[in-house]
Parts: sequence; structure tokens; C-alpha cells
Amino acid sequence: MPYIACDDGVQLQYRLEGPDDAPVLVMSNSLGTTLDMWVPQLLALVRRFRVLRYDARGHGGSGISPSPYQLDRLGKDVLTLLDGLGVSRAHFCGLSMGGMTGMWLGVHAPDRIDRLALCNTAAKIGTPGIWNDRIAAVEKGGIATILPGVIQRWFTADFAAQHPDAVKPIADMLLQCPPEGYIAACGAIRDMDQRNEIAAIRNPTLVIAGSHDLSTPASDGRFIAEKISGARYVELPSAHLSNIECEKAFTEALLEFLTA
Repeated sequence: MPYIACDDGVQLQYRLEGPDDAPVLVMSNSLGTTLDMWVPQLLALVRRFRVLRYDARGHGGSGISPSPYQLDRLGKDVLTLLDGLGVSRAHFCGLSMGGMTGMWLGVHAPDRIDRLALCNTAAKIGTPGIWNDRIAAVEKGGIATILPGVIQRWFTADFAAQHPDAVKPIADMLLQCPPEGYIAACGAIRDMDQRNEIAAIRNPTLVIAGSHDLSTPASDGRFIAEKISGARYVELPSAHLSNIECEKAFTEALLEFLTA
């Protein structure tokens, strides 16, 4: 897959698929996953959009930068991709960490973003202590130490039991995530607080939340939708990775919003 270099030398791996003349749609992955988390949506999206998926720094095939860095680094990475591909303006869809990146873009680079989909995300997540404990666990025992707990938060028990074929690729993504990349991203999320500044977002915005999401509860999604003027709110009967657990409903909601 191709790469684009950031100003600090980190190489970002990306894939660009779909009609050359279609609007560009950026898809941004969650903490611990890769651009392949969007495979369930890809077939439907590439019919209408030039889909740009990428691995966030420290994830998948992208390079790793030493921690600490802040959320603005992840937002600037998206701008680097757009600049490198000659894209002046694009739609953006991000889930969890990807949604946090989307909020930053809506505040700091609104002229580069058209429609903004913020999925299973929050303007602030947890306390520093929670994130420091997770960082310490990964430093001590690697990603495998946190895998069972993460998967329990990402999928409802019923879905995990009935669809192991959907859960296993995600678990494998997490296990293969470089620990240093995961830790650096945890630090950026730990230090993030966008609760006040997201009120400045004026892009058309869709917020998708999961009724059973323990990582970013539906109340976090409703907060975002209430803070952003005119935002549309959709709640799905899922845990954290709603694009996988509620694949059809998620894709339909996203397409309806992007093509309205």
C-alpha cells in the first residue's frame, strides 16, 4: 500500500478507492485497529465516493512517533494526507479515536471538511488515572493483557457469541497493534478535552452512538450532538464498534447523511 510522509518523518499508510471523479470520504480508525475496520462499509461507499482509508500513526502499517503527542498531531496527519493527494476538501467519518480526530478537524480546519460523521466517540473520555492504568498494563504485559476487557467493551456478549467470524479479525488487529503506538495514542486521548470547543463546529454533522457502548456511552454522543448546532443524532443497538455490530444500519445512516 502507498505511504505519505508527515512533517516529522512518520509515514502514513493509506488506501484510496472508488471513482476518480467522486467526492472524497476520509475514514479514520479507532484506537488499536487499522483501516481494515471499515471493510464492512467499503463496498457500499466506493459506489458513491472516493474512499480514503488510512492507518493512524502507530497503528497498522503507519510509522510510530514517540510519545507524548496530542490530538492535534492526529488531526494534522489527516491534513497531510489531503495535501499529499491534492484534495482540497473531503467528507470525514471517524469512530472513537477517529471521531476525536474529526472533532479537532471540525474546529481547527473546517474549510477542509465538508460533512462530518462522529461515531461512537466522546469529547472527553475517562480520567487520567484510567488511561495511565491502561498504559501501565500494556507497558508491563503487552496488548494481550488488555485484549479480553477491550473486546468485552467493543461488542455485546450476544454479538460476540453469535458472530465470532466478525470479532476475530478485530481482535487480531488489536493484538498486532505495536504497543508503543497504542501507548502514544492512549496518552493523546487521555489529555484530550474538546467539550467546550466543539460548539464552534459549523460543518453538517452526524453523531452515531451505541446504546450498549461502555467505552463512549450514548450520553457522550448526545452531548456532542447537543453542542454542535444542527447535528443529527442516531443511536444504534450496539456496543462500541457499531459499524461492525450494526453494519447495515450504520452504513445506511452514514450514506443517507452524506448524500442528503
